[in-house]
Amino acid sequence: MTVSAETSATGRFDGSRARFETLLGFLEGDGAAALSHSELEARLDVDGRELLCGLFQDHLELRADREQRVEAVADADGVPRRAAERGHERALTSVFGELSVRRLAYRRRGCANLHPADGLLNLPCERHSHGLRRLAAVESSRGSFDDAVEAIERVTGQRVAKRQVEHLAARAAIDFDAFYAQRQQTADPDDDVLVVSCDGKGVVMRHDALRPATAKQAAKATSKLQTRLSKGEKRNRKRMAEVGTVYDAPPAPRTAAEVLPATDDQRAQASPGPVAANKWLTASVVENAAEVVGRVFDEAERRDPAHQRQWVALVDGSR
Repeated sequence: MTVSAETSATGRFDGSRARFETLLGFLEGDGAAALSHSELEARLDVDGRELLCGLFQDHLELRADREQRVEAVADADGVPRRAAERGHERALTSVFGELSVRRLAYRRRGCANLHPADGLLNLPCERHSHGLRRLAAVESSRGSFDDAVEAIERVTGQRVAKRQVEHLAARAAIDFDAFYAQRQQTADPDDDVLVVSCDGKGVVMRHDALRPATAKQAAKATSKLQTRLSKGEKRNRKRMAEVGTVYDAPPAPRTAAEVLPATDDQRAQASPGPVAANKWLTASVVENAAEVVGRVFDEAERRDPAHQRQWVALVDGSR
């Protein structure tokens, strides 16, 4: 059966309209008037998310109704798929809730199905949306994976398993080098300072992930407790992660009093400090410091191969 675009558009959002009218009726009624602001906020958080999820699903259904079959679709090797079937579905977990994506599947015996609509929607390989993946990456960088699971549920109402959060964070990390490789850098003024900076951070590791020398020392050490490390007991348990950055900054000359003001008047009169631009970052807990620092200087050389700009290096006391 073929559904016209007009009929599809007018009918697909009936459910969302009904949900909105129900929510509006609640807000106009005596029940909402009796709630405190925090109770009303909590109710709208849940009902609003359900409404947005319904709108999202209705739009996906509308796109499925309007998807037009083409004569043939070819894969990356040029092998065509001439047979097409409607009704093929896949799951998508969004920040609003669970969704179902219905689209055409182009088929050929002995070959995997192709779904052009997946490309138009830029759907991820896994079921979790890019919004959830972004949250998983951000929250995982702030603390433990357990904390990330709680933060995602607190923000979106969606429960994502710890192992899935780990997987999503790892998937986000693999794009790190590709992002910088294709990032277009603007031409930097010659009077901008080129800043390079490196620092190290000790990360507590499992024994099998320690570097050989540290693992040897750890094997000789004795712990105060048999099952875990006691408070402050981290010697021979860490692996050094090296972090490096390169960025551009216009010169911002300041006096010592402007950098470290001693009074409120000095703080009010202080000139603004330099602002970083075109920041580039790299880090590794697998490679040693020399390799990471080498990449930092490779990026600096790429930006200023003739060394025409002023370079500034910020480091701490590490050898």
